Amino acid sequence: MLSREAKGEDWPAIWPFWHRIVAARESYTWDPETTEEAARVLWMTGPDKRVYVAEDGPAVIGSAYLRPNYGGPAATVANAAFMIDPDHGGRGIGRALAEHVLTEARAQGYRAMVFNAVVETNPAVRLWTSLGFTILGTVPEAYEHPRLGRVGLHIMHRAL
Repeated sequence: MLSREAKGEDWPAIWPFWHRIVAARESYTWDPETTEEAARVLWMTGPDKRVYVAEDGPAVIGSAYLRPNYGGPAATVANAAFMIDPDHGGRGIGRALAEHVLTEARAQGYRAMVFNAVVETNPAVRLWTSLGFTILGTVPEAYEHPRLGRVGLHIMHRAL
C-alpha cells in the first residue's frame, strides 16, 4: 500500500466509499444526505487542510485529511478524519494510513491530535487507542446509531 497526498482527480475514487460510509450512519456525524459536491468540498478543501489517499496498485482504497483543529495560539493541535473502503477493511490499511498521517502531522509542526466526535461503537476506537490516543471524555447519547439507538461520542487525544 502506498500513501500519498491526494489530487483533485482522486475525488471520483473517494466518493463511492465516502458516501457508503456516511450513508451507513455508523461512524460519522456528517449528514447521510450530503450531496457529492458538498462532500467533495467538505473532504477535499479548507484552509491548511492536507488530504491523503491510500492506494493498492492503481486503486484508491482509503483517504484521510489533516488540518488544524483550532486556530490562533492553539493551531498546533491537529484534527484528522479517515475513511477506508469497506471492501478493503481488515487488511491494516487504516493503521498504515493513520501512521502516515501522524508522521505528516509531526513533520508539519503539530504537537497533538484531537478527534472531536468518535462514535463510541466504531471499531476504529480500538485502532486509535492502540496508536496512543486516550478518551478524554464521552458525550453520552449524542449519536443516533441506526441499529444500536443512542450511543456516545468520544473526544480523543494524542500528543505528537
